[in-house]
Amino acid sequence: MWELQIGDLLPHFQILLYDTRGHGASEATTGEYSIEMLGKDILALADALEISQFAFCGLSLGGAIGQWVAVHAPERLTHLVLANTSAQFIPRANWETRIAAVVKGGMSAVVDVAMERFFSPDTLAKQNPSVASIRSVFLGTDPVGYLGCCAALRDMNHLDLLRQIKSPTLVISGERDVATPWSGHGEMLAREIPGAKTLHLAAAHLSNIERPHSFTTALFEFLLAQPSSGSDLLRAGFEVRRAVLGDAHVDSATANTTEFTREFQEVITRYAWGTIWSRPELDRRTRRLLALAITASLGRWEEFALHVRTGLVNDLELCDLKEVLLQTAVYAGTPAANTGFRIAAEQIGKKKDD
Repeated sequence: MWELQIGDLLPHFQILLYDTRGHGASEATTGEYSIEMLGKDILALADALEISQFAFCGLSLGGAIGQWVAVHAPERLTHLVLANTSAQFIPRANWETRIAAVVKGGMSAVVDVAMERFFSPDTLAKQNPSVASIRSVFLGTDPVGYLGCCAALRDMNHLDLLRQIKSPTLVISGERDVATPWSGHGEMLAREIPGAKTLHLAAAHLSNIERPHSFTTALFEFLLAQPSSGSDLLRAGFEVRRAVLGDAHVDSATANTTEFTREFQEVITRYAWGTIWSRPELDRRTRRLLALAITASLGRWEEFALHVRTGLVNDLELCDLKEVLLQTAVYAGTPAANTGFRIAAEQIGKKKDD
């Protein structure tokens, strides 16, 4: 479910993904579950792994669990993200109907209805590969575990608990979510949880899958501390500059800095590297590819050669360079691509010699 977020988040956070009781590889214990039981599961897991504090991001049932943890173990949470969820999943009769359908016909009896709630019609029509994956996982879920979690949501009522949540909270709502629409659900959470921030996405219930980059960007903006001063930006800029261009280049540039060029070097480091290259919304490989395409298109060949040379040492392969220059040929003209291929070939040759 969170596969589309993990690659972007891992450079910045330690991530713990777990299967809720009754789902995936977790045991499907018999009987009805409660949100308290599921909340205690995550606390026990964190204890077993010796994780004293953590940020919790939960969607739908996960958001219900997050609310319970925030109220009953506030000292454990640094941040809380509640996506496409509610303080009370009503009406109760809907759950009774769903439970009866699964008891009689298994997961296949409700899969089509579930998919129509999980995803927007246009996402279903496009045959998004994530849709097929989620459908397969849903059908493979143990009915015993699914029914246990249905009972937990059926019986849940956090309306009187929301004001006790003190953790910094982000409420994410899907504008096309028919399962937990903003009205009566996200709206309630945002209003009752002190200081809660909100985000509306053009998505149905599984908003992190329908709008993965917007969802991940929201997590970055909510969870990551931003540099608060010019000196912080300068320090962060030097770290990123070294990571992207290498120590040798940065040491050389620093050694050659004069009183005449010092302020310019600081501007580059503070704003290009400390502000733009430090943004987590795009990974460094993508930013380097963009830099190569733009510098080739504009004929900034010294900068182009620098990113070819340092890119080959770090995160680029020859196929990446070829695709960038083919794209450049189409949108900036063959002369630019021709020069780019020549300079790239020179840098590749120097790398082989080294």
